[in-house]
Amino acid sequence: MLIRIILLIAVILAGLLLLSGQWGLLRGKTPTNLGVIDGKLKPPSQTENSVSSQASLHPEHPMRAYADIAAITYTGDSSVAWEKLERVVAKLPRTSIITNKKIDAGRYLYVQCTTLLLQFTDDVEFFMDETSHVIHVRSASRLGRKDFGVNRTRIESIRTLFNEMS
Repeated sequence: MLIRIILLIAVILAGLLLLSGQWGLLRGKTPTNLGVIDGKLKPPSQTENSVSSQASLHPEHPMRAYADIAAITYTGDSSVAWEKLERVVAKLPRTSIITNKKIDAGRYLYVQCTTLLLQFTDDVEFFMDETSHVIHVRSASRLGRKDFGVNRTRIESIRTLFNEMS
């Protein structure tokens, strides 16, 4: 009998969690401090739920080692590389392009990625430094203390697709 009650409670809680996600209660709030300032994206999160190719710019950051990820490198014309990145990002499921613009220091792209069932939203930024031929990246979960490697996997998938695309 006790096992049935525990199972019933677990099913009810899972259902409530799923409904909460479908109602948008797990999306979190859109950050207001994203973008490029002095050639830098926002620092990594204070918990294990983000990656950044600029983590090394914050040597004392408590999550620097966890967040550190390589930038996307390219050769040739920067506008061709940017178009390639746009095509890759446009193919990602449940991804919305929010901002795509030329800035003084290069180019900036901001997208939001949403999980299928619970509708968690992650903020993903790309900053192309045309002089260095790199595209810096930052991907961060809005909610939670851990991302279970989701942000790193996303960026590595984008890198792979970018490098495979002609």
